[in-house]
Amino acid sequence: MNEDIAQLVAIQAIDLEIDKIDSAVKAEQTRLDERISALAKRETTINDLQGKITAFEMENRTLEDEVADKMSHVRERQSKMMQVQTGREQTALLKEIEDAKKNVKENEEKMITLMEDTEKLKAQSEEEQNLLKGEKKLVAEETENVRGNIEKINKGKKAKVADRSRQAKKIKNNTLRKYNTLRDRRNGLAVVNVVSGVCQGCFMAIPPQKFNMLLRGDVMFDCPTCQRIMYYAPPVEVNE
Repeated sequence: MNEDIAQLVAIQAIDLEIDKIDSAVKAEQTRLDERISALAKRETTINDLQGKITAFEMENRTLEDEVADKMSHVRERQSKMMQVQTGREQTALLKEIEDAKKNVKENEEKMITLMEDTEKLKAQSEEEQNLLKGEKKLVAEETENVRGNIEKINKGKKAKVADRSRQAKKIKNNTLRKYNTLRDRRNGLAVVNVVSGVCQGCFMAIPPQKFNMLLRGDVMFDCPTCQRIMYYAPPVEVNE
């Protein structure tokens, strides 16, 4: 393998290690973000429950006022019954009293249902709040753990970045620019080995003539399919 290929393979190895470190940091942060998102979701649930409780209580107070008004009306109509002179007036008053009492009964039934529903919502809200309190404590602890883990991971990254900087200086500027561009466009993999005539980046077969030239180990070509830089490294024999 010629020197240019060896230097590119070396920097690719370092970059892949840095990518793994970045992925590990991202995984730690994602795990924490998911827990924080779950907290926010539970807080939203509690707020929704509180909103429903407030609405039910307001509706209940409205019904109480209506019941009070209707009962006042019933008493007023009953008092007036003593003053009417004709059967028609008496019948009309009795109808008003009956309708008012019926409305009062309906409202009282609604109030009972609302109070039962409100109690259920309050119990659910209390349970959610207790869960939220416990989860906040766990997330606070996990936040510290994640910060510590990320700090440890990034310590290893500093050394790799320094290695990468030293390695980059060994590569020609135009070759390095091409390599960096390919990494950006090909998911971090710019330099690939060719095995049995197949590019290990896109897994497409390359022309036999190019593969034969790669077999010499002193030249590199761009893959005609994915444009990655190709090279050939003989398979390592494992002694049994």
